[in-house]
Amino acid sequence: MTVAAAEPSVEPGSFGLESKLATALGSRTAQAVERAFGYRTVGEFLSHYPRRYAMRGELTALDSLPLDENVTIVAEVLEVRERSMRQRRGSIVEVKISDGNGVLTLTFFNQSWRQNELRPGRRGIFAGKVGSYKGARQLAHPDYELFDEETPRTVDDAEAVRWAQAPIPIYPATSTIASWQLAKSMALVLDGLGRVADPLPAEVREARGLEGHRRALELIHRPSSEGDWKSARRTLRFTEAFVLQTALLQRRAALRSHAAIERRPKPGGLLERFDAALGFELTDDQHEVGREIADDLASAAPMNRLVQGEVGSGKTLVALRAMLAVADSGGQAALLAPTEVLAAQHVRSIAKVLGPELSAELMPTLVTGQLPAAERRKALLRTAAGQARIIVGTHALMGDRVTFADLGLVVVDEQHRFGVEQREALRLKGRTAPHVLVLTATPIPRTVAMTVFGDLDVSTIRQLPAGRAGITSQVVPLAIRPAWRSRIWERLAEELSQGRQAFVVCPAIDQKQTEDDGEPVAPIEAAEAEGAPAATVLATLAELREHPQLGSARIEPLHGRMAADEKDRVMRAFAAGEVDVLVATTVIEVGVDVPNASAMVVVDADRFGVSQLHQLRGRVGRGGVPGLCLLVTRAAPGSLALQRVEAVAATLDGFELAQVDLELRQEGDVLGARQSGGRSSLKLLRVVRDAELIGEARGHAAALLDDDPGLTRHEALAEAVRRRLDDEASEFLSKS
Repeated sequence: MTVAAAEPSVEPGSFGLESKLATALGSRTAQAVERAFGYRTVGEFLSHYPRRYAMRGELTALDSLPLDENVTIVAEVLEVRERSMRQRRGSIVEVKISDGNGVLTLTFFNQSWRQNELRPGRRGIFAGKVGSYKGARQLAHPDYELFDEETPRTVDDAEAVRWAQAPIPIYPATSTIASWQLAKSMALVLDGLGRVADPLPAEVREARGLEGHRRALELIHRPSSEGDWKSARRTLRFTEAFVLQTALLQRRAALRSHAAIERRPKPGGLLERFDAALGFELTDDQHEVGREIADDLASAAPMNRLVQGEVGSGKTLVALRAMLAVADSGGQAALLAPTEVLAAQHVRSIAKVLGPELSAELMPTLVTGQLPAAERRKALLRTAAGQARIIVGTHALMGDRVTFADLGLVVVDEQHRFGVEQREALRLKGRTAPHVLVLTATPIPRTVAMTVFGDLDVSTIRQLPAGRAGITSQVVPLAIRPAWRSRIWERLAEELSQGRQAFVVCPAIDQKQTEDDGEPVAPIEAAEAEGAPAATVLATLAELREHPQLGSARIEPLHGRMAADEKDRVMRAFAAGEVDVLVATTVIEVGVDVPNASAMVVVDADRFGVSQLHQLRGRVGRGGVPGLCLLVTRAAPGSLALQRVEAVAATLDGFELAQVDLELRQEGDVLGARQSGGRSSLKLLRVVRDAELIGEARGHAAALLDDDPGLTRHEALAEAVRRRLDDEASEFLSKS
């Protein structure tokens, strides 16, 4: 990257936050920044905050640097020497740098002039990818910037002291753009930045003792002291929470401003007949959430409710009762499922629980992209004519050819698999605003619900239906106990010998294919097992079929690369007891309900997230048969990956695991595109650490919107809300 300082200087006030980055940095530097980070405007670039700060007298713990990661460190040159290369012409300059304890080697090929700069005793910032040579850590051809050998020559000694004590911002960097290059570019942008309107109302800012927005941007990128950047972070963190909560509350109000048709069940109608034929009692939580949904459906404002519940807690039954209430009023309900396997399973289970008579009246219909053309035409006709009152499908439901006679309810299953723009695309197919019910079996801590789903009302189902036999979870740590591998399949054979069935889940289909149904199968970092390749469905399938104790077992694969009719055939056979073991990817993560399945073996469990493991485990123990879950891992002892697996084995409480997951991920991206539907990642805000602050920001935002719903008197805040959402989410808001 061309260092920004080489670009022409700019006059103060030359541009604002919405200006193109090229205006400030020149086209070449701006293009490099966009390629590396995706930033296009001055405001986006200035939100690339330092991840930490170093001091000129401070050194870095070199012995803790992770291999194969790009690092930025502060260190001192100990020794420089040049030697000839043995295999070819030329020389290598080797520079040893130290933090006072550990030593790191810098290597430069055919660059003798480096010796003139990197003299013993010089300190500076060094950046590069950490490698290893003969067991010692090294940086090959690193970038660096040395500190001045002396403090600035000024007549004012106090100025020299300030220079020596000023924190050095260390930015998230890449192999092509070093931290100090970003710092120089930030300085150039700040020099030319004009007045910045403050999104925080003056009374809120003053009451909380916060900096002005322009001042906070200056202090976080160019602090003179530790107090400067801490004050800036406090301001920008609260601003981030306030702007986000304002956006969510605005959207909530916009959705409620639409007119919806009141959907009430008829006396003696479909819902009453269904309830009368139900062979079991609903749990107290199901009754309570059902009442909340019924009240929403009876309103002239559209329902927008999230129902979260434990795996197997009966959320789908609650949703089905809502569908029947809508059908009673003459409307249709559409259920959006994340995979074709789950969509087909939903249609079968809905038809089964409804019984022949109600199924004939409601005509549950499947719409997916891989339906045969003739079946798809029939399904689309039944949907458009209103004959199908319950329509279940995948993303295909949002296609242009899918029309509804009277769409009254949209049910989104497993919200984390969809974005808000997909929910919106289906909602717009209603002649009037349909009611929306969102389901998730991934329990959500309060702060995440408030941050990610702040535009929805939230209901919770914690109780499990009576008669569940429970699940025993066991970690199988192969890095510690490699001999246990043979016992895994022996234990599986013991379950099959009792007439039961089992799942075996792998993170990949084969070594060339690591995705399934368009979703990453391994969203968490790769296993910490010395770079071992992920376990695959095809290799594991072959291993099981050859195992002496599983010779008579009927073992079949299931993954996203199979044709839709083949996946459906295998699932039907498994549900009917004609297949003993299903070797699958996470295509079976949600919704698959086979009461006779008692064992779940997750191979390379450390390659899955906490919530994924909890979901997978929920596929067993669903009937009167006790469940067994073996979490097989090659993760190193003491690693974060192993901690995640152990956390899942330690409890069956999904709400407790959701909190553990957040704490283990620490600074991870909570508002990723899959969870938030396109909203930008959090910058400084962290939902675990900042729970209280998020609540306070929501209170301030609610009070402001009560007084100024359209933000007509708060233009800077309205602009910040627009910037806070990406293009897709902004377009979504404009449609509301």
